[in-house]
Amino acid sequence: MKRGRLRVLLGMAPGVGKTYEMLEEGRRLRDEGRDVVIAVVETHGRAATAAQAEGLETVARRAVAHRGVALEEMDLDAVLDRHPQIALVDELAHTNAPGSRTDKRWVDVEELLAAGIDVITTVNVQHIASLNDVVEKITGVVQRETVPDAVVRAADQIEVVDLAPQSLRDRLAAGSVYPAERIDAALSNYFRLGNLTALRELALLWLADEVDSALQRYRSEQGIEGSWQARERVVVALTGGPEGETLLRRGARIAARSAGGELLAVHVSMQDGLRASAPGALAEQRALVETLGGTYHQVVGDDPATALVDFARSVNASQLVIGVSRRGRLAAALTGPGIGATVIRLSGDIDVHIVNHARAGGRFALPRLTGPALSAKRRILGFVTALAGGPLISMLLLSTGSDDSVAADVLVYQLLVVVVALIGGIWPAVFAAVLSGVTLNFLFIEPLYTVTISNPANAIALVLYVIIATLVSIVVDQAARRARAARRAVAEAELLATVAGSVLRGESAVPALVSRAREAFGLAGVRLVASDGSPLATDGEPVRDGRSTTVPVGNDRARLELHGSDLDAGERRLLDVVVAQLAAALERTDLAETAAEAGALAETDQVRSALLSAVSHDLRRPLAAAVAALGGLRAAGDSLSADDRRELLETADESLATLSVLVTDLLDVSRVQAGVLAVSLSAVDAAGVVLTALDELGLGPDAVELALDPDLPALRADPVLLQRVLVNVLTNAERYTPEGRRVRIATSRLGGTAEIRVIDHGPGIAAERREDMFSPFQRLGDTDNTVGLGLGLALSRGFAEGMGGTLTPEDTPGGGLTMVIALPVSDDAPGDDPYTGLAEPASASNARSAASTPATSARPPSIPAPRPAASGPREDAP
Repeated sequence: MKRGRLRVLLGMAPGVGKTYEMLEEGRRLRDEGRDVVIAVVETHGRAATAAQAEGLETVARRAVAHRGVALEEMDLDAVLDRHPQIALVDELAHTNAPGSRTDKRWVDVEELLAAGIDVITTVNVQHIASLNDVVEKITGVVQRETVPDAVVRAADQIEVVDLAPQSLRDRLAAGSVYPAERIDAALSNYFRLGNLTALRELALLWLADEVDSALQRYRSEQGIEGSWQARERVVVALTGGPEGETLLRRGARIAARSAGGELLAVHVSMQDGLRASAPGALAEQRALVETLGGTYHQVVGDDPATALVDFARSVNASQLVIGVSRRGRLAAALTGPGIGATVIRLSGDIDVHIVNHARAGGRFALPRLTGPALSAKRRILGFVTALAGGPLISMLLLSTGSDDSVAADVLVYQLLVVVVALIGGIWPAVFAAVLSGVTLNFLFIEPLYTVTISNPANAIALVLYVIIATLVSIVVDQAARRARAARRAVAEAELLATVAGSVLRGESAVPALVSRAREAFGLAGVRLVASDGSPLATDGEPVRDGRSTTVPVGNDRARLELHGSDLDAGERRLLDVVVAQLAAALERTDLAETAAEAGALAETDQVRSALLSAVSHDLRRPLAAAVAALGGLRAAGDSLSADDRRELLETADESLATLSVLVTDLLDVSRVQAGVLAVSLSAVDAAGVVLTALDELGLGPDAVELALDPDLPALRADPVLLQRVLVNVLTNAERYTPEGRRVRIATSRLGGTAEIRVIDHGPGIAAERREDMFSPFQRLGDTDNTVGLGLGLALSRGFAEGMGGTLTPEDTPGGGLTMVIALPVSDDAPGDDPYTGLAEPASASNARSAASTPATSARPPSIPAPRPAASGPREDAP
């Protein structure tokens, strides 16, 4: 029997319209004459989804009893007996109720496919097994129902039902996804804009990977070897050398230039295992790859260049990053062009980036002016040339020469001496001259085969021969010394330019100077120590006390400790320049710190000025009213009536109470600004603090609507400060809420954070002005001078942050402002709805748990009890 085809509709979150799309497709196929049935669909009470299901044949569900609750599941046997052409199966990741024929709905789908029935199904990205941990990090919610990746990847067709995150939030706010009482909690928990954006990207990237795998299979089946660069893929070649970090960071920058770019690091191991790289360096580079968001690969091959290019082609790479060879020019001349040239030749249409790095040309160091002008390698090469060139020339002259060609023979040997002098300098040249003279006398001058000089002219010729060789070698030696002096001057100029640039760069100047000094002077270690003994910067090996050279810096502001070889006079002169620049850099650092302190003092002074300005205006009114009232009482004496006396006393009492509140706020804001706010954290019941704040303000059920989560765990907060925050926020919300509307207070939980949301339906505040309302001495519009100093929200945010939480404003769906107080919870509480953060009761179609009614805490009769959280859907519909 031919296996059925599987079509998966993938969504980023509930509410994007997967079920709606599935039903719409079912109706279209039915109209084309196909046999379509609904095996199982969850409408979650959404009218639009239910309307789409009308007119489609539905297979009756099977009732399953679990813990006294009647649950309905898809009747697999009934669908198999009906045997339609196409079955619509909602919620692929659903867990069947205990006692069902299978544990998972995706297993039911496998049986339908095996029976030759085509299946259209839905699943959210958070239910894919490999993405479960990623979704938990994004949303803070653990998804208990998952489907293996292999099941989804085996589908014949996968489609993403996409919706912009803000459009989904608008749909949610309009009541198209959840009931009205669950909208606020859902918007503030699972359906945050950042969460939805990340989930959308996750869904699109997962599908892109699946499309890429399908492309790879197609290329393999069709025998296509060329790379199809459908996506920017950057392959970085790692050798295990120290340049690996530079190459990885460069590759990451290249990959980041295009959306969806991938970074792949590969290390080629030899099959014989003889060229083993440093495992420690590779381990560190592998960790860096993962930090940069890339993947690490290791391949085995005899030819590293061929293996590298083959790997790049196998992954459809578009860019290949390799490092400049660390070999010297002589090694390159002796062993060939190297891996880089081979990779370029084999890469074809793959772009190759050859990246320079610090190890390519060796570390920067000043050339030494002392010692031999030519290096030991050149001197050794000169001796080797003399020893090898002499016999070769002798064999050539003996085979081609004659008695009349002695003069030509002498010139040939003289050429050898000059060549040796150019290569190795004076001593190899003298050696070559003596050896050549003896060879000439032995092989070409009578009497032959004896070292005998019978003619004095021959002796003079031999002496002149050696003198010429010496003079040529002296010229070569002087030229080498001048070249070295020129290189030294260039290096010194480069060092001075770097030193000056390091000072201008600012914060990193001191460590940069210390590092450059160690490299330039070839020292083992350098340390800059402050006058109090604290290290300011170090580079290289640890510098032990008593084993280093110490140089004072900046009038004993610090000292520079040098560990390694002694410095000559020229290096001492350059060291003085480095020390002077270090002193300037330290002085600049001190000035920056002083400027920062001055800036803090200026900010404090600005607050003080604003405070005095506010005091001069806002304190004058209640103080003047109290003084006037008390003065009237004193002046009138016993002549006042009881009513007049009571009115004056009430005026004085209200004015002094207002004055007390203002002074308390001033003291609190001073403590917040000074960073000395006293906080006493403990486990706090959010409902209790909310009710206490309402009692303080005298707000009852006619002004406030409560939607408190009875299962919300205790918060970690200071109850006094939390009450002050709630009082300030509630005061603002109540002031701006229009007549006939109530302020709404809701609590919910998301992961390890609990939120208290104070929701009003007033005019709201523009997004660009929201931060201004948290500034001290600011009032909305700065036009109303009868409502205090404008410190309430500034204090509230300071108190919230002092307790380790946040106070943030959000738009209220339908208009208004929602103030969200977020604080950490003291422990975990199971049973939260993953999308709204509210406690999830039992549902007739959900096999997770039976219903239970949580107890509510006692509260004053004037405050309404919190309403139970409504049931939320497990899956989605439009």
